[in-house]
Amino acid sequence: MSGAVNTYREKVVSLVQPVLESQGIELVDVDCVKGQSRWTVRIYIDKEGGITLDDCAMVSGEVGDLLDVHEIPPGPYNLEVSSPGLDRPLVKDRDFMKYQGHTVKVRVAEKVEGRKHFTGKLVEFVDNGVEKNLLVDVEGQLYSIPLSMVLEANLQYEF
Repeated sequence: MSGAVNTYREKVVSLVQPVLESQGIELVDVDCVKGQSRWTVRIYIDKEGGITLDDCAMVSGEVGDLLDVHEIPPGPYNLEVSSPGLDRPLVKDRDFMKYQGHTVKVRVAEKVEGRKHFTGKLVEFVDNGVEKNLLVDVEGQLYSIPLSMVLEANLQYEF
């Protein structure tokens, strides 16, 4: 992620998170993407019982006003607000703790035990104060994946 995009993402998170939390809505993730002529700001939200279209519309109005007042990102932008979907991204430590026992799909930056892609049960999220690891059971084989190496992690919907 480029520096400017990451900076805008962090600013959006810091502006939006307190507003959403006060309404019982969880900020799952934020994407800021610079296009040729305008930005796209994607905000993924969730709450107990799921997100409704009315929730998305309400958040879109409030967040749009906040972004406009603070001119983040600079210039024209499109704002998209949605639920994270069935393949919810796992971003924060609390996501990994909450979804222990669920099937996840993990992609890492460098090979771990010869692999860069893992799909299996998230057995445990380990935080020993020095290092954070995901323990993932892939077809009976247990992998310890350093969180610092994770590029992307998502819930994997089970049919």
